[in-house]
Amino acid sequence: MKALDEVVDVLVVGSGGGVAGAYTAAREGLSVALIEATDRFGGTTAYSGGGGMWFPCNPVLVRAGCDDTVDDALRYFRAVVGDRTPAALQEAYVRGGAAFIEYLEADSRFGFKVLPWPDYYGAVDGARADGMRHIVSKAIPDERLGRFRGLVRGPLDHERLGAPQPELLTGGRALVGRFLAAMADDERVTAHLSTRLVDLVVDDGDVIGAVVEHQGERQVIRARRGVLLAAGGFERNAAMRAEFGVPGRVEDTMGAPANVGLAHRAAIAAGAATDLMDQAWWSPGLIHPDGRAAFALGITGGVFVDRSGQRFVDESAAYDRSGRRILAAMADGTVDRPFWLVYDSRAGEAPPVLATNVSLAPADEYASSGLWRSAATLDELAEVIDVPADALAATVRRFNELVAAGADDDFGRGSEPFDLAFTGGAPPMTPIDTPPYRAAAFGVSDLGTKGGLRTDVHGRVLDAADRPIAGLYAAGNTMAAVSGETYPGGGNPIGASLLFSYLAARHMATRG
Repeated sequence: MKALDEVVDVLVVGSGGGVAGAYTAAREGLSVALIEATDRFGGTTAYSGGGGMWFPCNPVLVRAGCDDTVDDALRYFRAVVGDRTPAALQEAYVRGGAAFIEYLEADSRFGFKVLPWPDYYGAVDGARADGMRHIVSKAIPDERLGRFRGLVRGPLDHERLGAPQPELLTGGRALVGRFLAAMADDERVTAHLSTRLVDLVVDDGDVIGAVVEHQGERQVIRARRGVLLAAGGFERNAAMRAEFGVPGRVEDTMGAPANVGLAHRAAIAAGAATDLMDQAWWSPGLIHPDGRAAFALGITGGVFVDRSGQRFVDESAAYDRSGRRILAAMADGTVDRPFWLVYDSRAGEAPPVLATNVSLAPADEYASSGLWRSAATLDELAEVIDVPADALAATVRRFNELVAAGADDDFGRGSEPFDLAFTGGAPPMTPIDTPPYRAAAFGVSDLGTKGGLRTDVHGRVLDAADRPIAGLYAAGNTMAAVSGETYPGGGNPIGASLLFSYLAARHMATRG
């Protein structure tokens, strides 16, 4: 890889969604330096099991016969997000995805397929119950990555559990891998691992490059057309989480290791305005024997109970929605960490969670850590999880009545398409009546913070007066999320990250 102290057209900081900006800039004829703070490319994007992109009406969906319209999708997105983010930014995202995929498909090195995934607010006008706004990358063998072979981060089982790293890249790893493969033979692209951003270089208000650190040495990369900050969020920085009021623990995030807010700090020092800095992409998190809660979805049985032994949430709801409800209960003091998923033994020891994102350890490790508990009766289970026995018995009795009636009149479980996504359309509720009775410990996890730099529709970073800072762009979780305080659909974080990286690079290509 080429030495630092470079002069290039475009500097891209971060190699998750940022790879789209690097690829686009090079394709548009610009020279590019891509820097990554860790020893692997891909960021949090590479941890995604699906690597989905929420891009309504894109060519992949059109070929599959989808009858969606962009106007329907935009109506849905605006209804969910409201006026929390600028309408023009929302429109740029919803309308821009189709053209972006068309741009990529003109390059034979990219390939996509439909992975139906229902929108997360199924009762809102314009929602797609059939999931036909969501696509993923086709898998790619690692050997096709050329000079980038063996350098894509993840998967989580490899990094957390020491599992072998597969030769076939899938999900988010495939998405990152295809961009890297498309740049592997491009001499216009230099790439630097273990290279962190220190500061931006500003000349008379214009950002013209950055100070970076590699192997303990600080050097400068100058960028004639601009700097794209796509370095993830600050979820790994406990001090920043506390400063901006982001709930949860660093240990429980799913964010990549170097997501500590260096790009945020550098941009703020250069005059950037921020928004949504107390926000993250939330989820319930199953607690594993290492003490960390990890993103969990596909909860098909059992009930969550609060400290009083009562249900308080739709357990099968879209994860950000349920995560926010859990955080609200924690804030009002009715839910602790851990809280418990109460279930029975009809399917064995493991909790009824279909997607734990980090593979389960042996059951005895959860039991010996006190994370999975069991008892012959509900009264005994209440004692071992420290909730009132009469309340837990009443909660389970009421839930079993709802299961028998076929409708959750209390919390609406099974009333939205996403609730049914893991059960083939069947209500995600089963009776709790087969002893021994069980409980699994949960906390709250996140997929990264979503607060960051305010931008316009070109990805240009704005100052406090809404003026673009010349030469400075942002995307991904370094950018204040276009979705505001909501999570409209699966593939929204990755989709927006890639799209605004692409839009930023296209805009830089027009700069003199």
